[in-house]
Amino acid sequence: MVPVHLLLLPLLCSMLVYRCDCACAEVDSDTEAVAGEGFKLGCISCKKRSEVEATATVEWYFSPRGESEFFPLYTYDENGPTIEHEYFMDRIAWNGSKRSNDIQDATIYLLNVTFNDSGTYRCFFHRTLYYEHHQHYDRIDKVVYLNVVAKANRGTASIVSEVMMYVSIIGLQVWLLIEMIYCYRKIAAAGEEALREAA
Repeated sequence: MVPVHLLLLPLLCSMLVYRCDCACAEVDSDTEAVAGEGFKLGCISCKKRSEVEATATVEWYFSPRGESEFFPLYTYDENGPTIEHEYFMDRIAWNGSKRSNDIQDATIYLLNVTFNDSGTYRCFFHRTLYYEHHQHYDRIDKVVYLNVVAKANRGTASIVSEVMMYVSIIGLQVWLLIEMIYCYRKIAAAGEEALREAA
């Protein structure tokens, strides 16, 4: 007995590939981090025309919880990464597109998360598309609302997935037991019939 979520996985993957027509899939970032641990701030913007050459730079901004103003946090361009604020110095690592000026994944990894990291993060893609006779400039804005907690909370999806896994395992064991009993009875019946014929 195969879990339903495993049967749906290939279908979902094919839908994602069809949606972006390339090896890029736009996935929302997680929004809950645990204090003292690392956290991946996801920011993905897939290029709609995969055959068109492009370059992109990325800017991250941060507004602490309870405040309205944003300050520069991090930039990534053709010269590489730059941490823009001393509070995050040595606590951010680039986890996005590598060896490419056409950045589509601007994910960064936040090290040693603190409660003061709770707030709103904004990620800007500045992308230039190079067509045969002209250039087209795009600016894409993504927002991540981060909440830092002392202990990880289990989401509903995680609980449902675990329950389904255990139900599947139990169902498989019951099915195997029924098959074994059925086979044993057939073998026993065949043996009794062979003994009667021999007699």
